[in-house]
Amino acid sequence: MAMNKIKSSKLSGTGEIDLRAIVLAGGSGTRFWPLSRQRSPKQYLKITSDKPLIEETVNRIKGLVPNSRIYSVAISSQTRILRRLLPRLPEKNFLVEPEARNTAASLILATAVIYLENPEAVMIALPADHFISEVEAFREKLLRAARAAYEFKKIVMFGIPPTSPATAYGYIHISSKHSKKVDGEKFYKVKGFREKPDLPSALEFIQSGDYYWNSGIFLWRADTFEENLREFAPELFSAWIKLLSALRRHDRREIARVFREIPALSIDYALIEKVTGSLMNPGNFGWSDLGSWGSLYEYLPKDEACNSSRDRLLTLDARNCLVLNPGQITALIGVENLMVINSGDALLICKKDQDQRVKELVEKLKKDLPEYV
Repeated sequence: MAMNKIKSSKLSGTGEIDLRAIVLAGGSGTRFWPLSRQRSPKQYLKITSDKPLIEETVNRIKGLVPNSRIYSVAISSQTRILRRLLPRLPEKNFLVEPEARNTAASLILATAVIYLENPEAVMIALPADHFISEVEAFREKLLRAARAAYEFKKIVMFGIPPTSPATAYGYIHISSKHSKKVDGEKFYKVKGFREKPDLPSALEFIQSGDYYWNSGIFLWRADTFEENLREFAPELFSAWIKLLSALRRHDRREIARVFREIPALSIDYALIEKVTGSLMNPGNFGWSDLGSWGSLYEYLPKDEACNSSRDRLLTLDARNCLVLNPGQITALIGVENLMVINSGDALLICKKDQDQRVKELVEKLKKDLPEYV
């Protein structure tokens, strides 16, 4: 079987690795309401630049992974958007989910497709809606992580060096005494995971130096994924075997039936956190999951009073505000720590320290004003 392989000239001894990328393009991005809606989720919005987040995600791996080896996974309505945004991807690479069932089902399907083409292919699982400021550093680390995943036959993940005792992130606990190296880059043995700790625990994690934020970016060989399913998630391995059989027969009805059997869990809960011996590399490349308007504010340019806006903004004694009001002038007087987000048909005004409650607001909208969700 002919394979389209890439070779990195930047890594000595890398050899040829069949590198693929899976862009997880589903999700609703409710914390970015009112811009993010069911018909236009966060990953399809132009939030950090003049390009949608998903296009930025694909552009980051340009030259590392050929278009013929980049896949997206999303439900049919979102796949229609993807085809417009990513016209250079082959039609067959737009993998359609029968329904939204979280990342475990998405990645089992995508890995099975790749496994049937080349069991030794290394795949990168990339969320479509993250922000990375140091793109070249990210690309260098991706290449080394791909080699680690290929040579060591381990699941490899990026852990973000924590900058605060955040309680909204999951943490990866590593053994700083046990590591493997790829061209001098250390990959630490993963000891365990802690999901969204309380503040005292998060402070302990920061002080220990052995905990990192979970970025949700993973790499694995397709055959390594299969072996880990067999050993650590036998209930998912059963679905994997059925899915491979259905994919070989091109039986769409059976593919959809098996897909719906897979629990609606994240890949972290369903598999990653059960596996022993995984490896983590520090992801010091300016990462944010853009989980809230406040996290976006941290990465946008600011004026001398720490106000941030991509549109025209006039201020008098206003500080630490985020404004997104496309096509209009916004004037702020005597206010601090506000977020003002205008989508045209809806306006959000919120204190910055209350931005996590936007998801709560969306749940209320679903009951009272569903046409605005």
